[in-house]
Amino acid sequence: MTNQPVDVDPGATQPAGRRRPRGSYSKGRAKRAEILHEAVRVFAESGYRGGSLKEIADRVGLSQAGLLHHFASKEHLLAEVIAVRDAEDAARLFPADQPVTGHAALERLAEQVRHNTSVPGLVQLYTTLAGEAVAEGHPAREPFTERYRALRAMLRDAVSEAQSTGDIPAEIDADAAATALIALMDGLQIQWLLDPDAVDMPAVFELFLSSLRLLAR
Repeated sequence: MTNQPVDVDPGATQPAGRRRPRGSYSKGRAKRAEILHEAVRVFAESGYRGGSLKEIADRVGLSQAGLLHHFASKEHLLAEVIAVRDAEDAARLFPADQPVTGHAALERLAEQVRHNTSVPGLVQLYTTLAGEAVAEGHPAREPFTERYRALRAMLRDAVSEAQSTGDIPAEIDADAAATALIALMDGLQIQWLLDPDAVDMPAVFELFLSSLRLLAR
């Protein structure tokens, strides 16, 4: 990686009709992945407001214009940062070779809540972008909508499995419980960001999970 910023990837600016150099597509994908990797680090360290495109561009040896050549807009970049963060968290919490289901899967969410207290910058980015994404036409609206749908489905299945083993009462609506769990996590994050000394996210989330188990007794 060079410390000297450069402009747009030359392979992406070939005149019409000229064949792109072999390997330019794979190089573009590699650079895009590098940008996302560094963007996650920058926002984890500096948060939504503190993290700048210039810092990300400097880390990957591009100008800001060159960086945005790989993404439709800053908002698209931020939405993909969230997707990368989700993928990293999923790989850490739910490794493919170690299936986790039922109440154990919900306990892994408690681990995620604890982990989030160590990356306030990313929590701030997620919370801010989620709020902005409710606006019609926002680039992150569709990705966030799909993210919530997938998360609700995953949690609904986990709750249903926990009900089948007697860890959660059968009369609780699994869809409603899944929605409530997400609302709890997101709401806790907002309160914690505003007043971290007064809000213990892991303790409150674990209290909720314990309450579900107590209801089954």
